[in-house]
Amino acid sequence: AEADPSVSYTRQLLDRGVNQCAKKFGEEAVEVVLAAVSEDRERLIAESADMLYHPLVLLQSRGIQLAEVEALLETRTKKSGLNEKASR
Repeated sequence: AEADPSVSYTRQLLDRGVNQCAKKFGEEAVEVVLAAVSEDRERLIAESADMLYHPLVLLQSRGIQLAEVEALLETRTKKSGLNEKASR
């Protein structure tokens, strides 16, 4: 994120703003779904790696630390996932 945009895809994404970061995450999520149902194992692994990378960039674009997400997930382990979802 701190690198020069001429050598950093991450920096380029961040410089384009949150909308572009969100768009790329959405695109990658769709590619994972498509790979899961129609392509080979290696393609699914590759697309999943891309998909996991992009929400990290998206969080960075909004100034959110991964630790904040992890802390929320930790609170959710203290109750049933079905109960937690029903409470939203």
